[in-house]
Amino acid sequence: MPLLALVAVLIAAVVHAIWNVIVKRAVGARHFVWLYSAASMVIWAPVIGYVLATAGPPRHAAQWLALAATGVLHLGYAIALQAGYRSADLSIVYPIARGFGPVLSFVGAVLFLGDPYSGASVLGLVLIVAGMALVSGLVGRARRIDANGVGWGLLTGAFIAAYTLNDGWAVRTLLVSPLVVDYFGNAVRFAALLPMATADHVRLRAEARQYFWSAIGVGALAPAAYILVLFAMQIAPVSHVAPARELATLVGTYLGSRLLRETVTLPRVVGAICIVTGIVCLALARY
Repeated sequence: MPLLALVAVLIAAVVHAIWNVIVKRAVGARHFVWLYSAASMVIWAPVIGYVLATAGPPRHAAQWLALAATGVLHLGYAIALQAGYRSADLSIVYPIARGFGPVLSFVGAVLFLGDPYSGASVLGLVLIVAGMALVSGLVGRARRIDANGVGWGLLTGAFIAAYTLNDGWAVRTLLVSPLVVDYFGNAVRFAALLPMATADHVRLRAEARQYFWSAIGVGALAPAAYILVLFAMQIAPVSHVAPARELATLVGTYLGSRLLRETVTLPRVVGAICIVTGIVCLALARY
């Protein structure tokens, strides 16, 4: 993987974990997804305005199809993630989602996008998945794990894989700007949730006051993290970028233990080492 792509992915992983902690702390808000989507629309409007003014809007039907798909898939992801955080610890839902998604992304990128692979990249994927299982507690305490949390984590991971493949196709093959892809996804999510939010206007106003700064934080950080990932997809195989993003699992678990007072065990430490080793394998893999 090119060094520039790796650096972009690693920075994105840290930023992604931070905004997920913010989301976890706002699980009591019914309309938080809409609030941070609205914040993203406002915060990133000047940037997307500049991009569209200089490069112009998408011109081909395939580009618009990819943008429509990213809107639907990112909406599903956001709803599934929020529901998962209501039912289980961040350190359970987050690793499962971030581990299952790259498995599907890797296979899909090889089969459908024609991405190359090597022994080192396959080993890296296996180590990351093993690390995910250890960090999430799927190994060693299956009887005590929250089945709802696992289910939502797997569903969230499926959405991650679907939007990763779609968006990788958009930025690499269709040459859509990463900023346009991310902003359009936010716009679709904002519009889809608007009727529900406005119908519950009393609670919406109360949550807007209570979670104002949280929504601003996620609205700024979530697009920044994903734009970095999309940039990496332009210069490196999707099958390498998707698993490398899972450094966020390690960061998210650490933040969950430190800030949310969730339990850290020896298997989680071993799992974290597996994840880091897997990312090193991907970084060194040739393609």
